[in-house]
Formats: sequence, C-alpha cells, structure tokens
Amino acid sequence: MCGIIGYVGGRACRELIVQGLERLEYRGYDSAGFALLDGSDDGFAMVRAVGNLAKLREASADMNGATGATTGLGHTRWATHGRVTEANCHPHLSGDGKVAVVMNGIIENYVELRHQLQESGVVFHSETDTEVLPHLIAQHYRGDLLAAVQEIIPKLSGHYAFVALHADEPGRLVGTRHECPLVIGEGDGERFFASAIPAFLRETRDVVLINDSEIVVIEPDRTTILNAKGEQLERHAERVDMDEDAAEKGGYETFMLKEIHEQPAALWDTIGDRIRPDGTVHLEGFGLEDAALARVERVHIVACGTSYHAGLVGRYLIEDWARVPVHCEVASEYRYRTCLAGPGDLVIGITQSGETADTLAAMRVARERGAHVIALTNIMGSQATRDADGVLYTRAGLEIGVAATKSHTAQIMALALLAVKLGRLKWALTQPGAIDLAEELRRLPEGIERYLESDAPTHVREVAEKYADRPFFLYLGRHVGVPVCFEGALKLKEISYIPTEAYPAGEMKHGPIALLDEGSPVVVVATDGHVFDKVVSNIQEVRARGARVIAVATEGNQEIGAHVDDVLWAPKTPALLSPVTALVPLQLFAYEIASIRGLNVDQPRNLAKTVTVE
Repeated sequence: MCGIIGYVGGRACRELIVQGLERLEYRGYDSAGFALLDGSDDGFAMVRAVGNLAKLREASADMNGATGATTGLGHTRWATHGRVTEANCHPHLSGDGKVAVVMNGIIENYVELRHQLQESGVVFHSETDTEVLPHLIAQHYRGDLLAAVQEIIPKLSGHYAFVALHADEPGRLVGTRHECPLVIGEGDGERFFASAIPAFLRETRDVVLINDSEIVVIEPDRTTILNAKGEQLERHAERVDMDEDAAEKGGYETFMLKEIHEQPAALWDTIGDRIRPDGTVHLEGFGLEDAALARVERVHIVACGTSYHAGLVGRYLIEDWARVPVHCEVASEYRYRTCLAGPGDLVIGITQSGETADTLAAMRVARERGAHVIALTNIMGSQATRDADGVLYTRAGLEIGVAATKSHTAQIMALALLAVKLGRLKWALTQPGAIDLAEELRRLPEGIERYLESDAPTHVREVAEKYADRPFFLYLGRHVGVPVCFEGALKLKEISYIPTEAYPAGEMKHGPIALLDEGSPVVVVATDGHVFDKVVSNIQEVRARGARVIAVATEGNQEIGAHVDDVLWAPKTPALLSPVTALVPLQLFAYEIASIRGLNVDQPRNLAKTVTVE
C-alpha cells in the first residue's frame, strides 16, 4: 500500500515531509525514507531507515546539509518486492545519483525491464521493482524530467503511482498514477504530492484529484496536468471539508468501510507480477523448489477465524485445480490432535498478523513432524515468517478494522495463485486452462471495483434496514458457498452482536431448521454454479416454514428473484472464484446492520485485531 509525499515551495520541507509520512504510516511502516534537494551542487540529502517513522526521525536527527531544502519527497513502505532492508527502502536513485523516485504499487514487468537495464550496464542496488524507474528516467533524460517520464510510461505494466525528482530541476516534481492513489495539495506558493489527503491536510485543504494515466508537474506556484497524449488539462482545486480523523479514513466513516473499498487494490497487489501471461505462477520466498512441490501428496491448512474460512475456500481451489487432497482445520484443535503431517506434506498456516498464537503452535507441530511449513501472512518479519520454511505474502496493506475484510479476500487470492501453480506442476491444469484462470483472477479486482462504485452498496443498505432489528439470522450455502456463509455470519456476529448460525444448506434438515419461525431472516448464498438448483430447493424448504430469504446471487441471474424476498447481487465470476465476489455484499450487509444499530464497527467489544494468546 505504501505512503508517498512530495513537496515544492518556499519553506524548509524536511519536517513537512516527515510529519506527512507520520500521517500516512497506517499505509505501511516497515521502513521509510526521504530525499531533499536545496539546489546546491551537493545533490540529494537522503536518509532511509528500517522500522517505523520514529526510526527515520532518529536516523535524521543529526543530519547535516540540505536542512533548508525546499524540494523533497518521502515514502513509508509496506514491502512487496524485496526484504525489509535499508537497501530496499525508498527513495531509489539512478546510477548517476541525479534521479530520485518513490512509488506505491507494483511494476509487473520489472523483471524484463531490469534485465534490459542490466544488459546496458546499469547496476542495481536493491531487490525492488521500483528501482527500475530512476534508471529508466535517467536513460531518457535530456534536460526535461517531464519528457523523460512521458517516454518511460509506455514501457510500464502494472498498477502504480510514483513521483520523481531530478537534481538539476529543483523546485519541480513530476508524478503519475495508474490504478493507485495520488493527489495534489495546493497552498500559497507551495504544492504537495501525496498518496492520501491526510499527508498535507494540516497545511492546505485545497485538493486537486488526478485521474489514471495523467502526468502532473508541480512547482511552487503552478500545477500542470497532462493526459496520456500530452495534452494539457484544466482542473481546479476542490476545497475539502474533513477533520484529520476522517481524512485518515480516506473520507469514509469508518476504517472498516474504507478497507472494504480497498479490496480491489489489495487483490491487485496480491496478484502483482506473480502470475505471468503464459499462466505460470512465481511465488518468491516459498522455500520449495518446483520439483519438490510437484511431489506434494497432501496439503494441510491450519488457521483461525476469518483465516480459517479463507483456508476452506482454498481447499476447494486446490482440490479442483490440482487434484491434491486438502485437510483444513482450526489451528487451536489441530495443535492438540495427533499430527499426521510429515515429510512430503505441505502445511499452510494462515494468519493475517503472523502472530496468532494457536496458528503458530500448529505450524510448529507440523514442522517438528518434518512437513514443509508455509506462512501465509500479511506482515513481513512477523513470528510466522520466522517459524516457517517459506512464506506466501498477501499484500493487503495495513488493516485497522478488527473485523477482517481486505486481508481475507487477499488470502483467498494468494491461495488461488498457489492452486494454479500446483495444478500446473501436477499436470491437472493445462496451460490454456491456467491462462484462462489467470485472466479470471485479474478480472476479479475490476469486477469488485465496479460493484463498489455502482448503486449496489446503497441497495445493500436498503435491504439491511428491513432486517436490522431481527434477533437471529441463519446463513446457508452449498459447495464454495459454505465458507462464504461462515465468513458472512462471522462478520454479522462480530460487529452487530446478533446471534447467527451458519450451516451447509444440506445439513439444515438435520437440526437448524428447528430455529426457524415466521419471519426469520435466512441469508442464502445462491451464486451461479452446479449446485444452484439444489440451493433453490433449500430455499423452498425454509420459505415453507415462513422464513424470509435474502439471497446473494450472481448479477444477471433471472431466476432467483422468483424464489426469495430480497437479493444482494454479486459481480459475475466463475463459480469457484465466487467466494471473493459474494463476500463483498455480505461484508456490506453486516456493516450496514451494525451501523443502523449504532455500533462501533472498527472496535467491536471483546475482540482484538491480533490474538497472541491461547
């Protein structure tokens, strides 16, 4: 996710940049840095540090030179490419030390670009994808930073926002964005770039929004915006009216709602450059060679809570695409059972924080038995990464809301990538099949983004208003709809405190149906797939008992409306990927009910974001 800030103006900017980074620290805090330029012949004054912003302050406390610099840029990092080291901190410089760049996002074709640059004699000093940018800009620089940036953009694939500074052009920053946030703040004789408004909100409330593929030049008294064709655009600043607390939430009422809306970006980042156009999947840091992974006979998934539900979805994906049996178990139970994992087995411990006590214990038990243990986590350097033989990172960015949203769908995406890789190694997936799946995975973020920008969330609230006062809910589903029900019900319980049961729909007749009476709300996952007709039959059974049915159905389904009372639409996607899209309306449904009931969704009672005790 990362945080970016840039400044040009008349004030000494070091403290402005550091304070801006502190207000962006929620976007990433494993390392940070800044580069300042005062127009002298000394070039950049640059400081980088591993750790949070306090470490950067400490590292720059005795900084000499450029203390009066009036141009600079800074970055706080959530690592995606490369370990958490000072060499991988931003800003990154060109070989001649003339170009400094900070970036948010991923350059998907950086491996190809890196090889091309190395063949031309460029020496790299980091493991990051970002470092290709200053080298490319330096190669194309002929006295005009804007022209150089314009020339390199067609060479880039991915989703990114970056800001560049050239030592020969003090008082001028050039930035651009493609599917990653970047905004401008305009003050009196000064301008800011930032990945989010809070970075400069104390200094100015005049904001200029940047659209995808636009290139922007900021100078102390001027903002120049160009489209992809190089044509200059006219755009005036908008006055934002928000307090700083609201700004940290990106204008959303709560962190949970903000994080629901960040899911497309989290999915994009988790895909990154890991899946190539030919359907091959590269999982850096997995710690298992392809030949050894191809010999895996069993997969064990251990996790707790929301992560466990992601594991249940992963079981369907791995078994279907790779034809490998998967055992998915609650970590707190797995650690006390007789562990049957051993050499040749792959054990995946899923923990958003990397610190979940029960999951760590389960992973250690499996590792003692000789299994290859992978940590699927969102946090670099966490205990899970140190305990495991390899790591599969999600790239969801910092998640503040206690009720997991974007980290959960990112976990499913990471498992989907593993399932494709394993399927190809096991020859259960053909290359054309893998290519098709790669395309479907890439469509998921776009589908969710369209959904969230449509009128669908408003409709979810309208449905929630009908049922917000009900004392009990039952969630039902079949096949991949079962873990969706489990997660949807958990969200409702966590933030609204309403007693909720979730069951496989086929099990309803074996007990839970006794809970139903006239008007009982039943949420049914009825997305398109080979069990849709069976789900409809289950819907008829609960309606015969007087229950009211809220279906989560695939957009465009013409049949479901005749069988239910209300429909929450989900973006269309293949059946096995529907857990990702179907979860979004259920997250919103739980959110709206809790909101209507006047509850604090970000800090539900009795819960903590990270469970570090048994």
